[in-house]
Amino acid sequence: MSNGKKKMIFEVEENETIDMCLDRIKKAGYVPVRRTEKPIFEEKKTGGTVSYEPVGRQILFEAKAIE
Repeated sequence: MSNGKKKMIFEVEENETIDMCLDRIKKAGYVPVRRTEKPIFEEKKTGGTVSYEPVGRQILFEAKAIE
C-alpha cells in the first residue's frame, strides 16, 4: 500500500476506546508500533499558591504503513 506517508500519529479521541482507535489505525492501512501517554494538567489557584492537578491523559499511537 503506497499512500505516501510511512509513519503517522493517531490520537485516541474523546468518547473513543483504545480498541476503536486500533481498528481505525488498521482500516487506514497502518500497524501501531509505539504507544505514548501524556498527562493533561489543569492549573488551580488557591489563595496565593498555584498548583497543577492531573485531569486526564492523552494517548497517542505511532503507526507505520503496512507494506
